[in-house]
Order: sequence, then C-alpha cells, then structure tokens
Amino acid sequence: MIMGLFNDWVVVVLMMIGLYIIIAHGNLIKKIVGLTIFQTSVFIFYISMAKIDGGTAPILVDGVTQYSNPLPHVLILTAIVVGIATTAVALALIVRIKEAYGTIEEEEIQEQDSQHKDSHKLNIHNSSEINRDKKEC
Repeated sequence: MIMGLFNDWVVVVLMMIGLYIIIAHGNLIKKIVGLTIFQTSVFIFYISMAKIDGGTAPILVDGVTQYSNPLPHVLILTAIVVGIATTAVALALIVRIKEAYGTIEEEEIQEQDSQHKDSHKLNIHNSSEINRDKKEC
C-alpha cells in the first residue's frame, strides 16, 4: 500500500522540504534552492499523475489498446526550461542585490532599507524647513 504511493510520498516530502527552506532561511540563495526543490516536487507530481500502468507511446501498433498521453511530459519539459530560466534571472538579481547592499541576508537588506527610508524622510523634512526659512527671509 505505502509503496504504491511512493511517488506521492516523494512529492510531499520534497514539497515540504522546499517550503521549509523558503520560510526558515533568510539567505536569498537558500530561498532559490528551496523554490527549485518545491518546483521539482510539482514536476514529479504532474508526471506521476500522467503515467498510465501498461500504457505505451501513442504509436498505432497491432494489439496495443492502452496509450499514455505525451502532452503532460511535454508540458513538464517546457516547465523545466522556464524554471531554469527563472532561476538564472533570480540568481542574477541576487548578484545585483549583493553589489548594492553588500549582503544576501533578507533581514540585513530590510534593515538597510528601513535606515535609508528613515534618513530619506529626515532629509525631506530638513529640506522643507530650509525652503520655509528661505521664504520667510
């Protein structure tokens, strides 16, 4: 019974591992790895659902009555290519973030953003006071 659901167990375990990595880690590279693991579990799930026991390739042959649909496998190939491209773009963005912030830790980036936002508000407040003083003179 359990071995009959082996693919389902693999999908659930990979999905939970990927989700845990995404949620638990603040490192952006680790988040991308978690997304990739999660994505892989979806691929396995989709291909597992498309497999028919005893089904063959959809080529007309005498004596074969059960065929497997090749469309889900083709769609997963396309999804794999899109996933690789998305991962490459994400890694390129992480490189750019590292150059801009000097870190790839999510908390440190948010801290730097909040400090920059606070200093920007202070600069706007100071410039409005300077403009008001100029008008009074």
